[in-house]
Amino acid sequence: MSTGKKEPKKPIKAAAKAPINAPGVKSLEPGPGQDALGAMLANALLSRGAAVPAADLLSTVDIPPVGDQRCGLIAIVGKPNVGKSTLLNALVGQKISITSRKAQTTRHRITGMRTVNATQFVFVDTPGFQTRHANALNRSLNRTVVGAVNDVDLIVFVVEAGQFNQADARVLSLLPEKTPAILLANKFDLIHRRAEIAPWLKEMQERHNFAEFVPMSANSSKDVERLFGICEKYLPLQPWMYGADELTDRSDRFMAAEIIREKLFRLTGDELPYTSTVLIDQYQEEGNLRKIAATIVVERDGHKGMIIGEKGEKLKRIGTEARHELEALTGGKVFLEIWVKVRSGWADDEARVKTFGYE
Repeated sequence: MSTGKKEPKKPIKAAAKAPINAPGVKSLEPGPGQDALGAMLANALLSRGAAVPAADLLSTVDIPPVGDQRCGLIAIVGKPNVGKSTLLNALVGQKISITSRKAQTTRHRITGMRTVNATQFVFVDTPGFQTRHANALNRSLNRTVVGAVNDVDLIVFVVEAGQFNQADARVLSLLPEKTPAILLANKFDLIHRRAEIAPWLKEMQERHNFAEFVPMSANSSKDVERLFGICEKYLPLQPWMYGADELTDRSDRFMAAEIIREKLFRLTGDELPYTSTVLIDQYQEEGNLRKIAATIVVERDGHKGMIIGEKGEKLKRIGTEARHELEALTGGKVFLEIWVKVRSGWADDEARVKTFGYE
């Protein structure tokens, strides 16, 4: 975390009015800001195709002197289901944030660290900003997002390449002008006509003064590696906040609850409302064995039946898949018991939302 505030990064400007020579990309029409936008687009597309020396970029080395260390907080923000958690997991190199197709899967501020050479990147994954329901749970999630963007050195604003809607605009409105922000166009591999990106980028730059444009796919290791080099220059020279081999500040107990909730969401699909959560009642370590007792909390009796399933088969499958993943994560045996309880209206009860571990 920075001890002092940096001046906003000035827009990128091209040295001359050179045409964009990235294949399949048309130059922007003449007008104010053409040079900066043209250079931004050309540099982004050309650097995306450049080879990245992965061995040099991602390998950790001996701990450098404190005076040579670089470290900073990077918030990953965007609307629900835009790929933030998938991106965080790719950057860290291990799954620390759960994913599913169900909206609002991420509910906590998840911090993931990756130390590359002399630089420690501290990524903060945030919930998608909620606009559909104004209950206590969503108000809590939104406070988490607002708190994250105001306390970082760099913001990575994730959108789907070529797309922008009201949900994106609501998140964009939260970004402080004083903090450098990168426009990350995820799922860029799905764009077939790259020339369409130029006018979209111009529109986005008019909405916010982004420091850089990064087209990428979170599933591309080359794109992920390239993002480290882009983010590094915005982080201050200061001592690392975590050990070189640390990946997250979250506990095994927290990860157990999240993994169970992921299996719950994935195996119930859209049938189950998002207002269900998981509590860990017991987490004991006995040598190579973990004994975990968990409770799935829902708001209605009908939801309880969905989770348990016919003859308990659905709940059994949730438990089995969660246990297998927990064993892979901990490297030991896991004994897992899961119960389902109804707590009517919990998601709109401020006190209960806080008790259940939401900020």
